[in-house]
Amino acid sequence: MFELDGIKVLCHSSIRIAKEKKIYIDPYRVQENYNDADLILCTHSHYDHFSLEDILKVIGEYTKLLVPEESKDELLKIGVNEENIIIVKPYEKFDYEGCISIETIPAYNKNKQFHPKEKNWVGYILEMENTKYYIAGDTDFTREAAKVKCDVAFIPIGGTYTMDYVEAAALTNKIKPKYVIPIHYGTIVGNPEDGVLFKELVDKKIECVIL
Repeated sequence: MFELDGIKVLCHSSIRIAKEKKIYIDPYRVQENYNDADLILCTHSHYDHFSLEDILKVIGEYTKLLVPEESKDELLKIGVNEENIIIVKPYEKFDYEGCISIETIPAYNKNKQFHPKEKNWVGYILEMENTKYYIAGDTDFTREAAKVKCDVAFIPIGGTYTMDYVEAAALTNKIKPKYVIPIHYGTIVGNPEDGVLFKELVDKKIECVIL
């Protein structure tokens, strides 16, 4: 499982990808000071996805941060160089040092009010080392998410603010990644056993890995 080497779900939706470059997505409740990030990607500005306390535990001197517009001023207040802050909205593409391509995908609720589409919050598709990683962000099963093509998918399953494990399994079976990793459950929302229930509903041709 080369594609999963160096990947950790630190907590909730907080992901560390340590390959040629070190990438952190939505750092939250980080238990040690890494301070080695090449990239920090935040999907939206809710406290469990954009945490200044945790960003300070992973940020390095030259880290680039991709964040929604409303998060920029908060980063400036803690001393982040403005040149290192990249504002994101859906349907954008970025290149990092010629080795990582980044695409933003809309992330929103269809029948809840927690993540309105008009906020322009995002999920990310990262391509590196010939592998595509989809980090869905806080989203429902949307038409945009259903069109994603990836090798590894990080999908929220906890319900309340996102898809529940049934909806998340339906999305996973639609986009057919090689691997799926459930996130956003067992801490703030959802039960720890939701990962197992999700795995039971995922197509057996897709490898579900609970980290």
